[in-house]
Amino acid sequence: MNEGPLTVCLVAGEESGDQLGSELMKALNAALSSDVRYCGVGGERMEALGLTSFFPMSDVSVMGLSAVLARLPLIIKRIYQTVDDVVAANPDVLVIIDSPDFTHNVAKRVRKKAPHIPIVGYVSPSVWAWRPGRARKISVYVDELLALLPFEPDAHKRLGGPPTHYVGHPLSENAMELRPSAGERSPLTAAGKVLVVLPGSRGSEVDRLLDVFGDTVELVKRDIPDLEVVLPAVAHLEDTIRNRVSNWAVSPDVVTGLEGKKKVFRRAHAALAASGTVSLELALSGVPMVVAYKVDWFFRRLKDLNRIFKFAGVDSFVLPNIILGSKSIPEYLDEEVRPEILAPQLVKLLSDSPEREQQVKELQRLDEVMRLPSGHSQSGAAADVVLSVIKTNRT
Repeated sequence: MNEGPLTVCLVAGEESGDQLGSELMKALNAALSSDVRYCGVGGERMEALGLTSFFPMSDVSVMGLSAVLARLPLIIKRIYQTVDDVVAANPDVLVIIDSPDFTHNVAKRVRKKAPHIPIVGYVSPSVWAWRPGRARKISVYVDELLALLPFEPDAHKRLGGPPTHYVGHPLSENAMELRPSAGERSPLTAAGKVLVVLPGSRGSEVDRLLDVFGDTVELVKRDIPDLEVVLPAVAHLEDTIRNRVSNWAVSPDVVTGLEGKKKVFRRAHAALAASGTVSLELALSGVPMVVAYKVDWFFRRLKDLNRIFKFAGVDSFVLPNIILGSKSIPEYLDEEVRPEILAPQLVKLLSDSPEREQQVKELQRLDEVMRLPSGHSQSGAAADVVLSVIKTNRT
């Protein structure tokens, strides 16, 4: 049992984790009258709030197989360093934040070397969609799990995972930034329909989807001549995307940056998107969409044995569909991702059709489904669980 000032270790591995960690630190500070010592691994936001990072988070914040392989010796070294530093700090709680390839490897080893340190996981891996056996394995080294999606506590209970608490999603807390103010999204009856195209944030996704999305837009344009196409691009893929869409029959307006993307969402009448968190952003913005995805060759072979995205009883790969328990958003996988299939669905969503009306009505239910109890913020709900774990550990 620890005595004296509180020590909280937080371990993040990328920018989104640094954001979650910093908001959690603010909520903990607001709830506690005593000073807290923060240590672990974090970025600029967490360090600005007093976290002493064991090393620069950028050492482990890499994306893409080639980048990971190039830095693998350093990443392995940092995993073991983090474990040793956490054990030496002997915190009242260790909070691992997303980035499971890094943070969960740390947690497993901390549990073996210092089993008395309670561990909270912040952001559930997608055990409901892929490798459900992970849920039971996670329960060995995670004492409490903080979930961003409302269906995840039941999923972990069904799969034998750790006790899981729904604490809300940051997107739903900031949904108003995605929603149009008066006059920002023109009526469907006005000239100029805005279609936002989102081929993914990873190079592999863009490689598989960009060409077919371009051909789809060309077909939609034939039915809707006044179509305006906008493509938000992540910074590291901007040059690649601009080069490849230069050959499209319908040239899109490529925009970059978070604020640029939010502005497009507030104007958009419909979207064609790759599967991912962006579908939840669009849904919260009230933008009807068609979602498509193509898996890589390895998972395509696996799908022949057991259809991917249908593990653990999940029959959708679109987050809003799963959250709402409906199939109102059309979704297409692999061989179904063809312009002649996607385009007619988009044309319906860009007109005053029953399909558009039904989807818009379903998306309006998201706020209620994702709402936390009155007075709770997302970071506040997460802090409540962490403080409960600390209290239990100190008694």
